[in-house]
Amino acid sequence: MARKKVTISSSTRRAIREIFARLDYARLGPIYCDEGGDEFWKAKRGLCQRLGTRVANALLSRLTPGGASLYVGAGVAELPALAMETMELGRRVAACNLRRQEVQLLNRACAKYPIRVLHQDAGSVKGRVDHLWLVSVLNDPERFPELSALSYGQANPVTFDARKFIPQQRTVAMLVNRCLARLTVPGLVTTTVEEAVWVAEWCHRRGIPYRIEQQTFASPTVGDPLCFMWIG
Repeated sequence: MARKKVTISSSTRRAIREIFARLDYARLGPIYCDEGGDEFWKAKRGLCQRLGTRVANALLSRLTPGGASLYVGAGVAELPALAMETMELGRRVAACNLRRQEVQLLNRACAKYPIRVLHQDAGSVKGRVDHLWLVSVLNDPERFPELSALSYGQANPVTFDARKFIPQQRTVAMLVNRCLARLTVPGLVTTTVEEAVWVAEWCHRRGIPYRIEQQTFASPTVGDPLCFMWIG
């Protein structure tokens, strides 16, 4: 059965535009890039807003009003989805980010709206959620360089350091377990195609069925294919 087509309201779209206009891109630049931060946001600002809004539109028909979501590593890309969840569906959202300065910049831009980003480890969030956002976190090249190279098929067999990979693998597996333990079953996970294997493995180990939708969306900043996984 075809999914009913719904779209974000004009007031939420207006809020998303205003939030993106209020962001301090000069200070966000060094957070996202070691060099060339200004050029990065000149190229990505409009694209990030458009793609983020497209993903938020897709989520609107997949989430229920009054539920709860956990966002791991929430940043600029997640703002449209956060706006949709809080303003359209009245959902309780825990949006976590470990970069203190980015959290401050995001919250300043969202001050007029019911969106707050927490400077908190997502794995420490209490309470149950019916939606987990896990996008471009488990294969972050800064936090997990060896794991990221392997995930994207870029690992050099001559220089690949398995000794560094193993603790990164354990760290990611622990984060996945802590976050998915908060998910009600049935529930929804928004993730990338590359990261879906971690969620699938978690389900396999517990005998929980899952289904990955065929349709994918470009993630707003990195461009990785984003997918929806139904758990249970």
